[in-house]
Amino acid sequence: MRIVLDAMGSDHAPGVDVEGGVRAARRFGQEIVLVGREEEVQRELAKHDVTGLPLSIVHASQIIEMAEHPSQAVRNKPDSSMVVGMRLVREGKADAFVSAGNSGGVLATALASAGRLGRIKGILRPAISSVVPTLQGFSFMLDIGANTDCKPEWLVQFALMGAVYARKVLGVERPRVALLANGEEDTKGSAAVQQAHQTLRQLSLNFVGNAEGKDLTKGIADVIVSDGFAGNVAIKTAEGVASTIFSLVRSEIKARPLAMLGGLLVKPALRAVAKKLDYREYGGGPLLGVNGVVIIAHGRSDALAMENAVRVAIEAVNGHVVDTIRQDLEDAVTVLASMSPDGKSILSDHQASEEAS
Repeated sequence: MRIVLDAMGSDHAPGVDVEGGVRAARRFGQEIVLVGREEEVQRELAKHDVTGLPLSIVHASQIIEMAEHPSQAVRNKPDSSMVVGMRLVREGKADAFVSAGNSGGVLATALASAGRLGRIKGILRPAISSVVPTLQGFSFMLDIGANTDCKPEWLVQFALMGAVYARKVLGVERPRVALLANGEEDTKGSAAVQQAHQTLRQLSLNFVGNAEGKDLTKGIADVIVSDGFAGNVAIKTAEGVASTIFSLVRSEIKARPLAMLGGLLVKPALRAVAKKLDYREYGGGPLLGVNGVVIIAHGRSDALAMENAVRVAIEAVNGHVVDTIRQDLEDAVTVLASMSPDGKSILSDHQASEEAS
């Protein structure tokens, strides 16, 4: 297996990206292809013992910066690390692409660059995803930023893709799928959510209905489906609340001598909780719906996060996620068509019109 790692992607590139690649090569034994400015990558590699490790470098002279407009940057920088790296996957020279760079840039590169992978046939919109820690373990959430306004058929496809990932990669045999809404009742949520709710009821998915914001961390579902706007706000709010709680607990313990003594006793438990809530342990989230394995990591990732992002890529390749999504989508279209009086489904109708346009 060859995993392409964008060495120029993170906020602290190329240092943490290269170190993460070295750690991943050592831990997993798979070849890591570092794509970026060769001289800078070599300089970072010299800081580590890479003897015998399966590492290689592919030169890319340009970088898509965080503040750049994604589609413009992709057009203006054909030799960026994102475009060059994605092209390796497209040409079959690598099995997956990992980047902690501009998420919009990764999406634009996958869909509209010289290295574009394109969408899986029948998929209307790709979705960015993430793992959310819960009281029961974790949930898988999508979309968290690729599509701010969604049509109902997009949400249905997100549910299908999320269920595939939960089953094939996260090991959930029959994942529970829920729609993020402002109430548990079928009539709650936007018009798109309500229509998607009715369609999901007709599929063989283990659809458990709507989930409210307060349910995200309770673990009532294995897959949470949302439009990109609400999903992005929800997941970043959850991250902010977790960080605030730990900061408050830490400051209150330090302010009280007796609490500091008690803090020593609970320190192992607090450390375990902190690890569970640490985004670095989850690495990155897959960009589902594109015709290849693409993993997007946090821009603020360190070497541990990049190492785990590579792990996520390896798991997605081993789980045959792309092929399974393709098959499950075909099955869903067939099921919905069989239930329709005219033999057509909401998915097949919109697939035909959007693919034509």
